[in-house]
Amino acid sequence: MSEPKQVRVDLGDRSYDILIGDRLLEEAGRHISALVRQPRVFVLSDETVARLHGDTLTASLKASGLAAITKTVPPGEQSKSWQTLGEVLDWLLSQGAGRDDVLVALGGGIVGDLTGVAASLMKRGMKFVQIPTTLLAQVDSSVGGKTAVNARQGKNLIGAFYQPQLVLADTSVLSTLPERERLAGYAEIVKYALIDDPDFFDWLETHGKSVVALDPGALGEAVAISCAAKARIVSEDETEAGVRALLNLGHTFGHALEAANGFKPSLLHGEGVAAGMALALRYSVRQGLMNGQDADRASRLLESAGLVTHLNRLPGGPYPAETLTEAMKQDKKARAGRVPLILARGLGRAFIQPDADLSDVRDFLNEELQQG
Repeated sequence: MSEPKQVRVDLGDRSYDILIGDRLLEEAGRHISALVRQPRVFVLSDETVARLHGDTLTASLKASGLAAITKTVPPGEQSKSWQTLGEVLDWLLSQGAGRDDVLVALGGGIVGDLTGVAASLMKRGMKFVQIPTTLLAQVDSSVGGKTAVNARQGKNLIGAFYQPQLVLADTSVLSTLPERERLAGYAEIVKYALIDDPDFFDWLETHGKSVVALDPGALGEAVAISCAAKARIVSEDETEAGVRALLNLGHTFGHALEAANGFKPSLLHGEGVAAGMALALRYSVRQGLMNGQDADRASRLLESAGLVTHLNRLPGGPYPAETLTEAMKQDKKARAGRVPLILARGLGRAFIQPDADLSDVRDFLNEELQQG
């Protein structure tokens, strides 16, 4: 087993490491043991992930002298709820968990978010560790401390910025992911290239298919570059007051697509983000900010992996322009028919446009619906 790659998230006395490597789950106990004060660890997972990987984690913890106290929740977005959060907190309290205990998130972004919120609230803050088991979680949601659950009024409205103590990204567990989930995570990898790393974009044009195929070398490199990019941005702007908003490239369009779809599984988050990034770049072309050839290159990179970049071919539709722009109006920063968008002046040259005109965006989306 080779030594894992290490990325540091630099946040002063709350700094932590992201370890990236093959079969890291088998070594989790050794890495987590340095954080505990009692010979036990609390583990939250979903039923599917627990069935696939729970025994490996429990055995690793046991080998390091740690007992695993476990709880599972149903897989899916419905577990990212106020009700489930209450059940998790009640479980922790009934087990006598304290601030010095460690809560481990074993799962994708939903479990990671739920665990992070629970840890932030438990006796005003207990330690937690992220062990992300999806590609999207490994390169995005497990890093940076944005944690939330959904409310009846919308997604991610109840939460906190609360950093983990450690992130263990075991790339070998991704072999159990369905192909659609792998592609959804790949969209977030492409995002980092499009934000500010044209060299990474060039690298993905050559190696992207190997990443999606889970080639260990290419996959480990892509995850490490993505985590380093996010770590750098988070270190500079932890609470999304400025530059961290660049991480939302494609997300304003993507979230609108998810909302128009009713958040059904026919459109995954990463699929919406992939289409959203392509739309953001084509809208940048419409605004005279970048050339069409670069926008086309970005679409080809996404499509070559199997992602869809055109509204008429996107699963879960239809996606009427009026419906999408109405959803965009729900953006927390939207004001008087204008909304912030992440646009680009070229590949790897994203920037924050604070007040895009939604009427013009609607016209653009209507034109998109006439295409391909």
